[in-house]
Amino acid sequence: MTKQLTYKGYSATVEFDLEDRLFFGRVNGISDIVTFHGDSADELIQAFEQAVDGYLAMSEQLGRAPQSPHVRRIVVRVPPDVHARAAALAQIEGKSLDLWAQEVLVQATSRPHPMVAAP
Repeated sequence: MTKQLTYKGYSATVEFDLEDRLFFGRVNGISDIVTFHGDSADELIQAFEQAVDGYLAMSEQLGRAPQSPHVRRIVVRVPPDVHARAAALAQIEGKSLDLWAQEVLVQATSRPHPMVAAP
């Protein structure tokens, strides 16, 4: 089973290096590079949490806000006919297109997926 590590709103993907015999990972969803590694699962989890805490502390020391992995705003380009149908469905339901799309995304992401941790 594959799941992402999550801590304080940050997630990471983990890989295993067979040659060096260690787990390593990188924090997802931010352009800053935050990596970690460990020889065991417990050590890897501890290293991930320390990496996130270190990133947050470093950001504070530098006087800048840490990047948020979830900006809360997405731009999705869809074909004109899809946009028209979505707008019509939203109108039928008495909702803005934004609210309608948000509800559709929440519903779609609420279903379990083996590669993504549950909310």
